[in-house]
Amino acid sequence: MFARILPILGVTFIDILGFSILLPILPYFVKTFGASDFVVGLLFSTFAGCQFLAGPIWGNISDRIGRKKVLIVSQIGASIGWYMLAFAHTIGVVFLARIIEGVSGGNLSVTQAYVADLVEPKQRGRAFSYVGASFSAGIVFGPVLGGVLLERYGFAAPFLAAATLQVITLIVTIVMLPESRGATESQPATFGQIRLSLADPKVGPVLLQMWAFSLALYAWFGVFALLIKAALGFTASQASFFFASFGLLSVILQLGPGPRLIDRSGDRLSSNIGIACAVVAFLLVPTIHSLATMIPTMVLFAVGMAVARPALSSILTAGAPENQRGTILGVSSALDNLSGVTMPPLSTGLLGAFGTPWAGAVSSFFSVIALVMGIFAQRKSEPALAKTPLEAVAK
Repeated sequence: MFARILPILGVTFIDILGFSILLPILPYFVKTFGASDFVVGLLFSTFAGCQFLAGPIWGNISDRIGRKKVLIVSQIGASIGWYMLAFAHTIGVVFLARIIEGVSGGNLSVTQAYVADLVEPKQRGRAFSYVGASFSAGIVFGPVLGGVLLERYGFAAPFLAAATLQVITLIVTIVMLPESRGATESQPATFGQIRLSLADPKVGPVLLQMWAFSLALYAWFGVFALLIKAALGFTASQASFFFASFGLLSVILQLGPGPRLIDRSGDRLSSNIGIACAVVAFLLVPTIHSLATMIPTMVLFAVGMAVARPALSSILTAGAPENQRGTILGVSSALDNLSGVTMPPLSTGLLGAFGTPWAGAVSSFFSVIALVMGIFAQRKSEPALAKTPLEAVAK
C-alpha cells in the first residue's frame, strides 16, 4: 500500500513545502505596500473564498477526466500565482496572483480522492495518516527555508523558491504519477445525483461532522500565533521554531501511533478519540501562562489532528459512491475553506476583547459539537442486539 501511494506522498510533501514557505511571510510582504491589517485579512479570505468555490468543481472534473489531469492544472495555476508574487509591484497584482492560485487550487481534495482510488477500504485510515504526515513534514521545513531566504535575499527569493518547488511537483506528477482511474470504471455522477448523495445518511452526517471539526481547527489556526505571543511573549522567530516543533511531533504521530490506533480501533472510534483529545486541548487554553502549561494543549491537539482527520476522511470515502468520490471530497475541501474565511476573525476577536483565556472558546464549542455527532454516529452504527447487558450499561 505504501509503495502505491509513495508518488502522491512525494507530490504532497513538495507542494506543502512550497506553500508553507510563503504562509508566514505573505502578511509582511503585503504590509510593504502600505496595506492595513484589514487588507491582509481580506487577501486570505479572497484566496480561501476562491478555493471554496473551486474545490467541488475540480473534484467533479477529476471524477470525469481523471485525478492526474486536474493535479497538473492545479500545479500550473499555483506556479503562475507564486511567480506573479515574486515580481509583484502593486497590491492589485498580489490579489490577482492569489485569485489565480485559489481558483486553480484543487490539490488537497483530488489528492485524497487519488489515495482512496488506490487503497483498499480497510487501509484508508492508515493511508490518510501518511498523507497527513507528508503535509506536516512540509510544514516543518517550509517556514525555516523561507525565513533563511528572506533574510539573505529579500521577499522575491522565498516566492521564487515556492514557485520552483511547484514546477518540480508538476514534473514529478507528469513523469511518475500514474492515473488512478481507469477507462473501465463507472461513469461520473451528474450534479443531480451528487445532491442526492449528499442527502445520503452515509455521507451527509460525516460531511457535517467534518465541517464542525474544521470550524474548530481554523478558529485555532487563526488565533494560535497571537496566543503564544500574548501568553508566552514569543518573538516571530521563536514562534516559527515552535511551529516547526509541532509539525515534527505531528509527523511522528501520523507515521506511528496514529495509524496503529486507527487499524486497531477502527475509523469511527479512532475519530472520536482524536476529537476528544482536541476538546481537552482547547479546554486547557485558559490555564496557559508558560511554556510548560502550553505543552499539554499542543500534544493533545497534535494527537487529535493525527487521528481524527485521517479517520474521518476514511469514513467519508467509504460512504461516498466511487464515481462521486472526487466531488464529495471537493465539497469537504470547500467547507474547510469556508471555515478558513469565517473562523479566524471570531477567535482573534475574542482574544482581543477578553484576553488569552478565551482564545480557545470557539474551537472548544465546535469540537464538542463534532464529538457529540461522532458519539451518536458510533452508537447508531453498533447493532443493538450485539450488545451485552454490561456493554449497554457501560455506554
